[in-house]
Amino acid sequence: MGDASDVPDVFDPRIYAAGIPHDRFRALRDRAPVARQEEPEILGWPAGPGFWAVTRHADVVRVLKDSRTYSSHLGATQIRDPDPADLPFIRRMMLNQDPSPSPQPRSSREGPHDHGRLRRLVSRAFTPGRIERFAATARERARGLLAEALAGADAAGGEVDLVRTVTDDYALLNLTDLLGVPASDRGLLHAWTERVIAYQDPDEPPVLDAAGRPVNPRSPAMLAEMFDYAQELAAHKRAHPADDVMTSLATSELADAELEMFFFLLTVAGNDTVRAAAPGGLLALAEHPREQRRLWSGEVAMETAVDELLRVHPPVLSFRRTAAQDTVLAGRAIREGDKVVVFHASANHDERVFPEPHRLDLGRNPNPHVSFGDGPHVCLGAHFARLQLRVLYEEVREACDGLTLAGPPRRLVSNFINGIKALPVRTREPSGPPA
Repeated sequence: MGDASDVPDVFDPRIYAAGIPHDRFRALRDRAPVARQEEPEILGWPAGPGFWAVTRHADVVRVLKDSRTYSSHLGATQIRDPDPADLPFIRRMMLNQDPSPSPQPRSSREGPHDHGRLRRLVSRAFTPGRIERFAATARERARGLLAEALAGADAAGGEVDLVRTVTDDYALLNLTDLLGVPASDRGLLHAWTERVIAYQDPDEPPVLDAAGRPVNPRSPAMLAEMFDYAQELAAHKRAHPADDVMTSLATSELADAELEMFFFLLTVAGNDTVRAAAPGGLLALAEHPREQRRLWSGEVAMETAVDELLRVHPPVLSFRRTAAQDTVLAGRAIREGDKVVVFHASANHDERVFPEPHRLDLGRNPNPHVSFGDGPHVCLGAHFARLQLRVLYEEVREACDGLTLAGPPRRLVSNFINGIKALPVRTREPSGPPA
């Protein structure tokens, strides 16, 4: 490609309201796989210095695996630069740490990184046995939500919004069960997730400071209420232990600040991964009736189908790293301190790795998508997310003979979360088991 004006913009959050910009990503993969992107002032957020957009699968995996060169610690993991005063606070979160000290400028060194220790502690809470025990609960919940939604559809002429009636509640209620949050407090988790995830969307009320300016919803002041709640819940779990993740965390060797950050991470990431992926998978099925029939007939395995649906609709669109040293990526000179942003949705459609990447193939195997990341920060809750998605899709298959779109989906305005705000569908009544 030529000068910067020839490079397709994949930064503007408003682009994603129309869906993943596959044409732009294809142009970047083919002609500028590591391309300079501008960060103009958009939606009230200040301009930034720009970043490198990484769009090919091999380069995305390289960045995600090489934490020594591409640091999560130096500038955290969001495209926009955090307020320097907030960085020490943000770095308490495992997501914004490196597995071992990266080569950092002396001025930015904050002491040893605890990523490995923290990941091991939390891994103990996400035991396969504990997660599998939630399968029956998740199935019962999916069945109940779908029955209520389909009954409402019958009363409304056959149309139903699966986001409003099923997937939002399904993701949130499963998470609160896993964490051990009382039913009366579930609304708090929903509100906190909305505040953090939907901050770019004009339909959502902005988080403003006293002067009316937008503020980072991940700043210490904005998270104080959530952190206070986390400590109260942890104290309750120590006094009344149960078989849930918060009991495990509250009785571990985590410091108070570490526990608070884990509660934030699990509340937001744990909820929104499934909340974004579930309607995205159902949308893909509604848009591809042939593949939907293959799944409904049992021609393809549900486990394989779940991964293909995750490939075409990754819950997270992008993640940022910061170059810890001068390097070269796909022939481009990256300087120490440069922002490097990987685009999962582009990597998942790279023709160099996925034959016919824009064809939904529920039997695709192998399927090395990066929807849960790669390297040291690969998603800890991936198994839990896959389980929830598998159970939900199985129950949709049991509840109806198929889905068709009743109107266009409404998408979140975000360059971070691949969210769907509304998914209007029509369902076909079950016709009984196949002959």
